[in-house]
Parts: sequence; C-alpha cells; structure tokens
Amino acid sequence: MTGSKGGGVVEQLDTLSGHSSVASAGGQYLTFALGEEEYGVEILKVQEIKGYPVITPIPNTPPHVKGVMNLRGTIIPVVDLRMRLGMAEAQSTRCTVIVVVKVGSKTVGLVMDSVSDVLDIPKADIQATPDFGAAVDTGFISGMAKAGDRVIVLLDIDTVLRGEVFGVLSGRGPDE
Repeated sequence: MTGSKGGGVVEQLDTLSGHSSVASAGGQYLTFALGEEEYGVEILKVQEIKGYPVITPIPNTPPHVKGVMNLRGTIIPVVDLRMRLGMAEAQSTRCTVIVVVKVGSKTVGLVMDSVSDVLDIPKADIQATPDFGAAVDTGFISGMAKAGDRVIVLLDIDTVLRGEVFGVLSGRGPDE
C-alpha cells in the first residue's frame, strides 16, 4: 500500500480511531514515509488523512511551517514534518498527503511524503531509542519498532510539535 494517497489506510483509520486500546508502549500506529525512512505515530493522535490541499503561506514563520489550510471551516497550521525533523525539503508529488493530528487541544496538518499502513505493533517489538550521545537529540522518538526486517521510528508527535511550532503560531504551548 506504500505510495497510495491513503484510500485503504483512511478506511482502516476510520475503523481503528474508535479503539481506545492504544498504549504508548505498544498498539496501533499509522506508518508513513519521509524520504526513504519509515516512521509511525500513534493512531489515536491522527484525526484524518487528506490529499495535498492549497496551503496559504504565513510571513515570518520558520521554514518548516508551510502556512495554514482550511479544514472544513477551521484554519489549521501546516508543518512540513521532513523539515521539522531536519531533513531537506521535498517537492510534493501525487503521493504527498497531509495527516491531521491532535496535539493537546490543537489540530495541526503534517506534510508527509506518503502514508504506508496502519500496523498493530506489540510492546515486545518496540525497543528504546539507541543512545547516540549528547550531540544527537532523540527526545522526539518514543521507540524503535521491528516490523519484519524493517525498523520503524516511532515519533512522539507531542514532542515533535511542542514549543517552537506552537510558540510561533500562538505564543503558547500545545495544551493551552
């Protein structure tokens, strides 16, 4: 299903979003691609998946804040997750999507290269982030999941979006 606009994933998301059994140490994750790497975010943080919409740029925002979009009458910020994580910006393709997430009381759109799947990852398949030393900040990673011979980086989306993004957009933290 990699490289799709999320048709099947959206249906899985609709089915799974009502489940409350997701735990941060194991559970269901939406997996997605940023470049050649695969990442995951807890399914309960995901509100919906959208095709790449028209984004209105906002002056004086960091490069990873692409602007805002209209989500059924509500204006929400859009963050390029690649750039937020220090990766190079990529041109949007037909596979590029916006994954709308909830962080505290905030709703944010995240630009992702493509959505992969919804995986049920058991706690036993999640390991702690390796220690790369003080020079590498891995505080935004909640764990490393094994899925067959693949390794999926599980993101703590609250930490990824805390501080800078919300400080820029609202002057307050994500739980205001």
